[in-house]
Parts: sequence; C-alpha cells; structure tokens
Amino acid sequence: MKTRSLVASALVALVFLSPVAMGQPLQAKPAFDDGWEKGRETGLPVPRFVSLKARSANLRIGPSTDYATAWVYSAQGLPLEITGEYGNWRRVRDADGTSGWMFAPLLSSKRTAVIGPWLKQPIPLRSAPSRTARIVARLLPEVRLDLMTCDGTWCKANLQKERLRGYVQQGSLWGVYPDETIE
Repeated sequence: MKTRSLVASALVALVFLSPVAMGQPLQAKPAFDDGWEKGRETGLPVPRFVSLKARSANLRIGPSTDYATAWVYSAQGLPLEITGEYGNWRRVRDADGTSGWMFAPLLSSKRTAVIGPWLKQPIPLRSAPSRTARIVARLLPEVRLDLMTCDGTWCKANLQKERLRGYVQQGSLWGVYPDETIE
C-alpha cells in the first residue's frame, strides 16, 4: 500500500536523524515515580499497552482525520502500544512494528496480548504457572489472549473467543513488558 511506504520512509528518516544515529549522546528523558515518561495529554505512562476497543479503526499517518489512512484494523481486542499522545490522538504500534495515529476513543485500557510473532514454534498454555504443569493447549504465534494477571514471569490468560484459560510465560507475549505485573 502506497501510504504504508510513506509511513515507513518517515520512520526510517527519524531513525537516521536521531541524536544517537548522528553520533551525539542521547538526552536523558525526565524520570517519574515509576521510571516512565508521562503522556503529554493523559499523564499516563508512555509507552504503555492498550487494546483495540472498536470493531474497525483507521490507523492514520498523522493525528487528525485530515491525514490519510494507512491501515484499517478490524481485530477487536488487538494489543497496541501507545508511543505518543497528541490531543485526542494516540501514536500506536502493533506487534509487526507498524506505527501510526489512532483516535483515542477507539482504544481500551483492557490488557490483551498476542503470542510473539517472532516465535517459530507453538507455545504451551499451561494449567498452572510452572514449566511442569499440564499443557492445556499449544498456541501458534499471533494468537490473541485477554490478560487477567501477570507476575513478571507468567501471565494468566483467556483465549479470545474460546473457552480456554491458562498460564503463558510472559516472555512469549507481545502486549506486556518484561517483568511487568498486572493485577
């Protein structure tokens, strides 16, 4: 899609023009109580994970309906990472690395995840948070999960649209940070 290549070109340009890429030292970002930067609109941590609330949502190349649509997402519950805020718009990134702007009311704070798209083998969904626990199912990369809790090592999760529940190793998921806890 032509629009996606424009977004990719802009991102490549940002990488090459960054202070680190130009051999300059990286400026320290202001630290807050939890060590994260705060969003300029909400005061919430940035980056942070959210999920797609709407059944359909446009990912735009800029923070307004005046900007072209790069992608249309139709996967309700898809995890997205907020990387920036501007008014009622959120810059988001998906598990494939595609970035753009989405209207904030289309997003939910409900935590979801996908089995890591970088993985080559199915990941076990276990009956308990242990490598020796019974395997309930084997999950392929990009399978979507609703997260219930995470302790930094294991996440208790439900398969979206299925009646399967169990535990997945946190490092196998995209949609939760390493060592992050969710209660």
